[in-house]
Amino acid sequence: MRIVLDASGGDHAPQATVAGAIAAARTWGDQIILVGDEASIRAELAKHDTSNLDLPVVNAPEMIEMTEHPAQAIRRKRNSSVAIGLRLVRDGEADAFVSAGHSGATMAGALFILGRIRGIERPCLVTHFPTVHGHALLLDSGATTDCKPEYLVQFAQMGNVYAQKIVNIAMPRIGLLANGEEANKGDKLVQDTHVLLQQRSDLTFIGNVEPKDMLINGSADVVVADGFVGNLVLKFGEGVFKMITTAASNNIKAEWRKNLVLGLLPALVALTLPGKGRWRALIAGLTGLTLPASMAVAPLLALRKRMDYRSHGGAPLLGVNGIAIVAHGKSDALAIQNAIGQARNAVEQRVVATISHALETVELVPSA
Repeated sequence: MRIVLDASGGDHAPQATVAGAIAAARTWGDQIILVGDEASIRAELAKHDTSNLDLPVVNAPEMIEMTEHPAQAIRRKRNSSVAIGLRLVRDGEADAFVSAGHSGATMAGALFILGRIRGIERPCLVTHFPTVHGHALLLDSGATTDCKPEYLVQFAQMGNVYAQKIVNIAMPRIGLLANGEEANKGDKLVQDTHVLLQQRSDLTFIGNVEPKDMLINGSADVVVADGFVGNLVLKFGEGVFKMITTAASNNIKAEWRKNLVLGLLPALVALTLPGKGRWRALIAGLTGLTLPASMAVAPLLALRKRMDYRSHGGAPLLGVNGIAIVAHGKSDALAIQNAIGQARNAVEQRVVATISHALETVELVPSA
């Protein structure tokens, strides 16, 4: 398998991208094509043992800055890492593209260079959003911010197919993200979309879903929103999860220190006891005081791992004629490796062909 990685993209490139590519190549034995500034990439590769790894480097002399307009940058900078990488996929020289760089440029480039699946008006990003009961698919999480109701219905259709074929949910429950469960809640976009979704016999539409229900009740497998709202929910969720785990970690550390200090006095008393009894009393006292806080560490670590965006790698861009994975801008080596793993899984599961074929049998909603 051949995966193209934007080695110059991301806050921690090229260190994190090169390290992640090396880890992925060692794990799966795939060819990881590193596209970006050749000199810096090769300098980083020289710091690692890359023997027997297939890591070709393709020079990209231009870089798209985060301040640039995505569509204009893609058209103007044809020799950027994003443009070159996506052309490799389009021309059949690679199977998928991964980038932690300018997400807007990646999405615009995928739209212009790879093109859309027939009948699809706009692409959408699908994100595995952690919930109490597992995960919900949130789409769109940032690709298309200015939406029509017909776009959201197509997002629901693509999410429905993705959930069925990729996540193995036989009858995905589709929810529309809104500020209330009632059909009349939300702005005009949400209300009009609600009417259209109710008319779809090919979807199991359960109605409006509030963000709290999405997190706690697990009432929907697929949650649909426009890219602006979806991205806000995603980023707010990241902040909430970070706050919870950080606060819990700080409380556990404080409790552990307090109990340890409180345990010093009985420990000193224990040392005055005769024979082996002093050591038994000392161990029992300290264990009893520190064990409660210590027992909370494992669940906290499990929660943090479950909520960690790095474990999911990135978000697939659905609706385009090729595999494009948008990774988090702060991705470290582990996140890059997992984004590559997500790309190869999408290739193995034939995501594009599966969605395209499945939608051929479904009446797509044309844009008004």
